Amino acid sequence: MIKVLALDVDGTITDKSRRGCISAIDIIYKVESLGIPVIIATGNILCFTKALSTFLATSGGVVAENGGVIESNGIKEVLGNFEVCQKAYNYLKSELPVEKVQNSHLRVSEIAITRKFPVKTVKEILEEFDVEVYDSTFAIHITDPSVNKGTSLIKVAAGIGVKPSEILGIGDSENDIEFLTAVGVKVAVSNADQELKDIADYVTDEPHGNGVREAVEKYIPYI
Repeated sequence: MIKVLALDVDGTITDKSRRGCISAIDIIYKVESLGIPVIIATGNILCFTKALSTFLATSGGVVAENGGVIESNGIKEVLGNFEVCQKAYNYLKSELPVEKVQNSHLRVSEIAITRKFPVKTVKEILEEFDVEVYDSTFAIHITDPSVNKGTSLIKVAAGIGVKPSEILGIGDSENDIEFLTAVGVKVAVSNADQELKDIADYVTDEPHGNGVREAVEKYIPYI
C-alpha cells in the first residue's frame, strides 16, 4: 500500500520551461486530501523548496539540494559537506570559465553551475575529487557523494513513520536514480533520461505533470 508520494520538481511536476503543470498540482491536492503525505525531493535550494511545499500544501517534508538539506517536522538538517564541493568547484573554475546558477549564495551543501559545458567534461575534470556530479537538465550539480536524494528521502520518510517500500517515487533525470532506487514503486515520466527509465517499474505514456497524474492514478487507484 502506498503511504507517501515523493516527487521531483524540475521536469517532473514542471514542463521543459519550468512552468508548473496544472495536472500535477491537481493530483497533489487529491493525494494530500486522502491523507497521503507528499514529499518534495529536488535539487533546488531549501527556501524555494519550502515555498513550493507551502503553496502546494504538501505535508511530508522536503529534500533539497539533491539530498544535502532536509526539513521534516519543522527541523532543518544540513547533511552535505559544502567544503568538499567548494574545493572541487575551485579547481573546475581554474580549468573552465564555469558559472554558478542564480541564488547560489543560498546553497549550503552543494554547488550548482549553469549547463554551459557538457556534464561529461565536468565529470572528467573532477574525476580525482570525492564528489558526485549530476545533470538535472536545468543545472549541473557538484555534490557530496555521502548523501543523495535517496538516502535523505528515507530519512524524511522515517520521521513520519513510513518505510521505503511504502513510497511511490516519480522523477525524470539522472539525479533521481538514487531517489527511485530507494523507493518501493519507481516511476519515470516519459520525458525522463533513458537510464532512469531502465530502472523504473513503470514509464508513463505522458510527459511531465500529465505523467505524474497517470502514475498516481495507476498506483493509488482510489484517487
